[in-house]
Amino acid sequence: MRIVQFKNADNTTQVGLVDGDHLRVVTDMQSTYALTQKAFETGKSLVELVEERAGTEKIAYEPLIANNQILLPLTHPDPYRCWITGTGLTHLGSAASRDKMHQKFASSDPDELTDSMKMFQMGLEGGKMNNGEPGVQPEWFYKGNGLCVVPSGKPLVSPSFALDGGEEPELAGLYLIDPDGKPFRAGFAIGNEFSDHKMEKINYLYLAHSKLRQSAYGPEMLISELPDHLQGRSAIKRGNAVIWEKEFLTGNANMSHNIENLEHHHFKYKLFRQPGDVHVHYFGTAVASFADGIVVQDGDRFEISIPEFGKPLVNPLKQL
Repeated sequence: MRIVQFKNADNTTQVGLVDGDHLRVVTDMQSTYALTQKAFETGKSLVELVEERAGTEKIAYEPLIANNQILLPLTHPDPYRCWITGTGLTHLGSAASRDKMHQKFASSDPDELTDSMKMFQMGLEGGKMNNGEPGVQPEWFYKGNGLCVVPSGKPLVSPSFALDGGEEPELAGLYLIDPDGKPFRAGFAIGNEFSDHKMEKINYLYLAHSKLRQSAYGPEMLISELPDHLQGRSAIKRGNAVIWEKEFLTGNANMSHNIENLEHHHFKYKLFRQPGDVHVHYFGTAVASFADGIVVQDGDRFEISIPEFGKPLVNPLKQL
């Protein structure tokens, strides 16, 4: 089951259940944030609430996409109470390109592992939570707050001081902290954890700077069970031409860390368990065009799709 938030012509907002080429309006719900709060009040799951409240009123989906009326699938009414964070080196296909970026100088011992490969190996050997026992903690980074995220259809802006602005196709977990301070996973969305890979390549200690960029997630939020194996496609279009595309694998079956372990190590910090806060957490990528030597240009369009998540996440690049 997948839901979206959308904006009407009068700027009011509603929640819709995706039903083929239409949205079934979820009655008396102006936001997925309010829907999740209702789940806390009633003890019902989001799936149960949507099934109860999705009426017969239908709205055509494609015109809303064409008019940029589809919003982020979960936001906080106060953007300063929305945390945007992520983890890296979490996927079985993620290590090679990061290792290449962080290779030692030629005079170094060629047998010495980079810090990236050491971190990946740690996750490969012990990155799974097992029977409630957490595994090794992953790489972690901060991207910003609710001011630095954009929905599908809106540009990802690369600042004037940036050296690069490249896509990172991945899953994003969407959470709301309940009144008792416990994280509640509302669902999952396609994510583009947009980053500055050239800056990171200078020195891996610049990772924190390279991540302070806008990002995008959506357009739909999967609120039913996440499949263990997901196969997606990431592409970059320049005008009508596809200049790069690659399939990627995600989901627990394709990750060195499992999602449960990544969630544990994020929410173990009391700072991240403040009632009412929203968290958007990117789970890491397996492919990136930068690793294949692609240099993006202003106006290029990132398109990321996973069939189980419905419509693709599409964002043009805007370079300042």
